Amino acid sequence: MAVLLGVDTGGTYTDAVLVRDDSEVIAKAKALTTRHDLALGIERAIAAVLEQSGVDRGQIGLASLSTTLATNALVEGQGGRAGLVYIGFRQQDLDSHGLTEVLAGDPAVVLSGGHSHAGAERQMLDEAALYAWLETHKDVSAFAVAAQFATRNPAHELRAAEIVQEVTGRPVSCSHHLSAKLNGPKRALTALLNARLIGMIARLIDRAEDTLQRLGIAAPLMVVRGDGALISAGQARERPIETILSGPAASIVGARWMTGVDEALVSDIGGTTTDVAVLRDGQPTIDPDGAKVGPWRTMVEAVAMRTTGLGGDSEVHVQDEGLHGGIMLGPRRLIPVSLIATEAPDVVHAALEDQLRRTVPNEHDARFVRAVPGMSVDGLPEREQSLLARIGDAVHPLGKVLQTRLDGQALRRLVGRGLVQIAGVTPSDASHVLGGLNDWDVIAARAALELIGRRRTGSGNRLCPDPAKLARMIVDQLTHQTSLALLETAFAEDSHDFGLPPEDLARHVLTQRGLAQHSGLIRIESGLNVPVVGLGASAPFYYPAVGERLGCRMILPEHAGVANAIGAVVGRVTIRRSGLVTSPTEGKYRVHLETGPQDHLDADAAMQALQTALEKDAQAEAVAAGAEDIHTHAVRDIRSAQAEGRDVFLEAEITVEVTGRPRVAI
Repeated sequence: MAVLLGVDTGGTYTDAVLVRDDSEVIAKAKALTTRHDLALGIERAIAAVLEQSGVDRGQIGLASLSTTLATNALVEGQGGRAGLVYIGFRQQDLDSHGLTEVLAGDPAVVLSGGHSHAGAERQMLDEAALYAWLETHKDVSAFAVAAQFATRNPAHELRAAEIVQEVTGRPVSCSHHLSAKLNGPKRALTALLNARLIGMIARLIDRAEDTLQRLGIAAPLMVVRGDGALISAGQARERPIETILSGPAASIVGARWMTGVDEALVSDIGGTTTDVAVLRDGQPTIDPDGAKVGPWRTMVEAVAMRTTGLGGDSEVHVQDEGLHGGIMLGPRRLIPVSLIATEAPDVVHAALEDQLRRTVPNEHDARFVRAVPGMSVDGLPEREQSLLARIGDAVHPLGKVLQTRLDGQALRRLVGRGLVQIAGVTPSDASHVLGGLNDWDVIAARAALELIGRRRTGSGNRLCPDPAKLARMIVDQLTHQTSLALLETAFAEDSHDFGLPPEDLARHVLTQRGLAQHSGLIRIESGLNVPVVGLGASAPFYYPAVGERLGCRMILPEHAGVANAIGAVVGRVTIRRSGLVTSPTEGKYRVHLETGPQDHLDADAAMQALQTALEKDAQAEAVAAGAEDIHTHAVRDIRSAQAEGRDVFLEAEITVEVTGRPRVAI
């Protein structure tokens, strides 16, 4: 009997499940995610599921981890400080391709070098300039290297990475290791985000492995990739960018396993994000353009998913413009007031009571701040260091900590680096007030809603003096924004072109009137034509109203709250590798390999050489990922043109896919 352990670290909860023989869930448990040390939440969840099941630790043959950590970090603009080495491009390309915005103040150097589309060196790599730049930029956590046409010849990327490691000893992310496709700026963005995540994901995996060892679980640890496949912990350390959408991808795999549904939208609500994807023929759709998370479009192969900064812990914004005012949710995640009150009850209740006694509302009412212990503070400017020292290791009312307007800017930077967390009103607090949740401090949640309900709209009236009514407004707004996220996905994935962007179609007056089943001289009806599988711990509370709003069947599986953890252990190992054969001149066929271009005089020989190299690489990586019973499949996409009545070879793209079952250590 094989017992599999699945763990998912979300923004609010860490889930653990035990699955027997890939057929039944025998135990499940939740623990609060401990962001300052994720291992604490992981250990509590695993310990709880072991105690609940009574399973002998020696029976556990596989442990697998899915996580929203990378996804949330990119959505919230967090991650380590990273440096970019940009080779063969122009300085102005940083701005024109959006890389300056992505860098957000992190260092970058533009060097001469790079190759042509055929893989020939255009200019020598300026190694002297790289050495000089590195001497003054050693304070970053990792580096990204991207060179022009590196997928055709990676020599300059590899040499630059060698120099970076020689001088700094820091991890290096090469763009050609993350994608075999052209588009240097997009590969540079992907490599930069990967570098930014390396330290964060490595810490998570290290702590998870330590936890398993401490609990006496000898099973190997695997990690869910963004396309739902499993990879080894070591591979995830090297390419953490591939774990973006890991948690959501696992949830889709889990949704399919639990429901058996073939055609559906899958919507997973977490603490920070809502992730929506499409199941077709029982398989999640893969995004051909690369994973998009927050504002960033990467070149990472992942499930086609729309990730919205909307979750149970989304920030509630009071809109004070216009006569009526209103609220909006997200995209930033806050610690719910009801949760922070369980951690520091005296501080939180005293502050809320003091704020309620005041007659004039303040913008910092019902807001608190705390530092995240154990985080690296290398390279912090003096103002941020001063503010962090003022916060210390306690929870504070936000208004007590901010002394000047410049402090507010410093606080935003600290939050962006993941060093500080803000607590405030969220849908989770509203759910406590309405009785849908009772895990945390209901009294604190009610006081916090009363405080923000006193804010004035443009008419001069209070937003909503009744906390229960305001709580209903917040939950209704979550229903509305969730419905929009589902509609946007449906319009984006529908086979018909409606002539407008999905975002516009979802919000179009005809769509919205159709949802309300407008009936006048014209009858308008709209809605989803497939069921929705609702996942997440809070889905049973929030999603019935979403299904009613969209006129569709809402499927809420029994284990919906731990779908990510289930998906983490029922997936397969899948490794894909792609490469190109080009024809720089007639009669010459060039294979673009990691070791550099290789020329052949015969097209079939060139394609076979590439396929053999890709299969060898993918099979070795699948074995390293812990796969057995391996199967290999190759596809050749040959492009040719007609010239003088004959076919002329242009190029061939070969994709190799290796799949296998994860090895169970029993």
